Amino acid sequence: MNIRISRLHFPVTTLGPGQRIGIWLQGCSIHCPGCISADTWATNTGETTVETVLEHIAPWISSANGITISGGEPFDQAEALLKLLQSLRRRTAIDILVYSGHTFEHIAPILEKAAGLIDALISDPFELHTANSLPLRGSDNQSLHLLTMLGRDRFSQYERPLADSDKSLDVMFDQDGSIWFAGIPQRGDFHRLKELLTDQGHQILISADKTSD
Repeated sequence: MNIRISRLHFPVTTLGPGQRIGIWLQGCSIHCPGCISADTWATNTGETTVETVLEHIAPWISSANGITISGGEPFDQAEALLKLLQSLRRRTAIDILVYSGHTFEHIAPILEKAAGLIDALISDPFELHTANSLPLRGSDNQSLHLLTMLGRDRFSQYERPLADSDKSLDVMFDQDGSIWFAGIPQRGDFHRLKELLTDQGHQILISADKTSD
């Protein structure tokens, strides 16, 4: 089955407990203002197959403590997401966290089909002018749903205010010189980084600048 993927990475340590496999799907219909991942909005790139994704992450599974699926908007590719979740469950019992910018009510029919496949879900759109004082969430309107016993065991620790230990980002480097961050930045972090590096004579383009399909 075809699926659009932005990137795959291991280990990710900032989007859930432990060392996690990060799977970012490509394509988003929501387009939240201020999104730091606007490069994942386009739907005309990243085409691959679920089988290829599974082959790529296979060497990581035995070392991973969990899997985080984000985007983009995973539920915009509902059938492919379900296929991916089912395939992952056949291969591992580690927890799976999924991010969505849709409301819980909007994706409820898909969640029914995915019962037992998603341990924790973060739902609702990012709101630029709403505070971000909760871990794992970009804005406080977003909700953490603990959908299984494993999800409650692994993610109930995040039902609290943001702590200093939560304010970290994973850094990834691509062969073309691109630098990627995984995690939940504080408001304006990337723009401040861009200004700092620009002042030092570097040419910087951040993903929030890439808003076209």
